[in-house]
Amino acid sequence: MPFKKADPQQKYLKMGIYGPPGSGKTFTTLQYAERLAKVSGGRVAFVDTERGTDFYVHEEKARQVHPEAFDFDAIYTRSLAETYVELAGDPDNGLKGIDFKKHTVIVIDSISHLWDAAISAYEGKMNSNDSIPMNAWSKIKKPYKALIQFLMDSPAHVFILGRQKNVFDNSVEGELKKVGVAMKAEGETAYEPHICCRMEARQSEKDSTITNYYALFEKDRTGVLSGRTFPNPNADLIDLVLPCLRGSKQAQSPDLDDVADQDSVLFEKEEAKRLDKEAKSKDDLAVFTAEINSAKNLEALAKVAEKIKKRKRYMLASHIASLEIIYKSSHGALANQVAKGDI
Repeated sequence: MPFKKADPQQKYLKMGIYGPPGSGKTFTTLQYAERLAKVSGGRVAFVDTERGTDFYVHEEKARQVHPEAFDFDAIYTRSLAETYVELAGDPDNGLKGIDFKKHTVIVIDSISHLWDAAISAYEGKMNSNDSIPMNAWSKIKKPYKALIQFLMDSPAHVFILGRQKNVFDNSVEGELKKVGVAMKAEGETAYEPHICCRMEARQSEKDSTITNYYALFEKDRTGVLSGRTFPNPNADLIDLVLPCLRGSKQAQSPDLDDVADQDSVLFEKEEAKRLDKEAKSKDDLAVFTAEINSAKNLEALAKVAEKIKKRKRYMLASHIASLEIIYKSSHGALANQVAKGDI
């Protein structure tokens, strides 16, 4: 496919939000989603894995921020399969999935539970330390990545909420040391959306009865929010990025199976090259072994060594190593004959 002039195709906002419990993820996202639903003239479809929205669907006058009830549609599940079918549908069983004319905003809260569901679904053989084998992870990730790709490609604004986890690394002393935090999900999840925000709750230094909530934007492809921190964020924040969504349609990711097919062709070519090199190297090994063994003197052996040098870069390291052993053995034997005066 030739290069062509860039054609921006980002019509809908895709945002990842994570943080510890009580950091304001759900409440803040509901405000964002409500604003986007109003702007786009649709409704919010909320996948609730932890019943975190129960207290926001009715009016609460004591709630200082947004005392009015939030209005949205929800499903309550921790099943990755059910979530995917409800959103993407299942044509084989006559299920249509979400109606984007009705629902223009999708919220997943929390993606951490759906990732746990993907892992729990694995029923294969485990390692001796009760961990999942490395070669099984691609199969585990496939349905999860299919959901993420659907969300990124969908003609709807999307919020992916996740819990926070600590990230550890081995210190110089060999002990585990906390080096940061991340979204508790498959490792690439937080990087898929346009924007990634970490939420924090901090007690006010002036009044311990007041808690302030902060949105720290760790990544923002629009460049509008990147690196900025907003105290007590609300729906007005969405207005800052809406002008960046200028695409006439939502950009689509290449089909994962098609990509795999294309890459498999490249792999097959490389594998064919490897096998061809291995076969030619094996032939060289046989020829040079015979020539080394048939050398009658050190001069003849040296000529074989020159031939090997010219072919060395085309041969496998293991075959070169074998020739070195054979050559040293033959050289030693011929040198002993010279010393004894036999030749």
